[in-house]
Amino acid sequence: MKNFEFPHRRRNPLSGEWVLVSPHRNNRPWKGAVEHHSDPDLPSFKQDCPLCPKVERANGEANPDYANTFVFNNDFAALLPDSEEITSAEDDLMQAESAQGCARVVCFSPRHDKTLPELTLHELTQVVSTWKSQYQELSQDYACVQIFENKGEMMGCSQPHPHGQIWAHHHLSTEVEREDVHQAGYYLQHGRPLLADYIERELDQQSRIVEQNENWLAVVPFWAAWPFEILLVARAEVADFTQLNQVQERDLAAILKNITTRYDNLFRCRFPYSMGWHNAPATGQDNRHWRLHAHFYPPLLRSATIKKHMVGYEMLAESQRDLSAEKAAELLRQVSLTHYKEKHDE
Repeated sequence: MKNFEFPHRRRNPLSGEWVLVSPHRNNRPWKGAVEHHSDPDLPSFKQDCPLCPKVERANGEANPDYANTFVFNNDFAALLPDSEEITSAEDDLMQAESAQGCARVVCFSPRHDKTLPELTLHELTQVVSTWKSQYQELSQDYACVQIFENKGEMMGCSQPHPHGQIWAHHHLSTEVEREDVHQAGYYLQHGRPLLADYIERELDQQSRIVEQNENWLAVVPFWAAWPFEILLVARAEVADFTQLNQVQERDLAAILKNITTRYDNLFRCRFPYSMGWHNAPATGQDNRHWRLHAHFYPPLLRSATIKKHMVGYEMLAESQRDLSAEKAAELLRQVSLTHYKEKHDE
């Protein structure tokens, strides 16, 4: 498929939503807001950081002197296992239902100053193994396990110590339920998983690929809404984290390091994003239509200080982008895989 340089729409087959693409607008002069940018020189340990080793948290508990990843129940959890039972399904206008679950924090390492691309491959593999073990445990009790990271103040991250979160609950989240429906519909029609066919299409066209290895593929998806959005997909028949073997875990760590390094090097900053994993629902259903994947949604548009705002048309009509997915992938491929801080240290 050729790269259109005129306004057109692209459909996201996972969600059914459309995005308006206007590549001719990308060269317009910028007179909008410019975000504050700083690349702080953080210490490796901070005495008052509630995520650092041996520091006391808000609930009065002290973190252990951990050396690798560390997981604890969020002291300000958005979900509780014993929430009151409610239902108002009979009300067509004001429906509500109980939301029970748990929320955990995953400290990627004891270092207060090291984000994912700055960790060693061994340390990143430990992060992946932690995601897997947490999913294995929580999926025994909860249908939906959301593993995610908000990186940077721009994405609302309240603690600079690099960390992610895990929210698990009985209900299927809106995004997972929507993807489940669309993948199941595609499988019923074609007899193959949607993302398996999409991987083949991307490997054939090559223009949107950012990174790949034997077990994983990272692309700026054809339907991307955010400027440098990335879809990271398992190439094998893997529906959730429980099915990953050790080689797939190591390859995942390797491609995560490359993706996040490219992000940081693009504008030479701690590139902000929201990233999260979509596992098949843990409901006991047939999940042959599923493929484990992650979404990266970064807000930056032209520099470390200019972000994409989802406002106006995007809020009232549908997503819109100026930079084409193909151009975004090209820009990410062009940057170095040596982190800019390593170059600076040399």
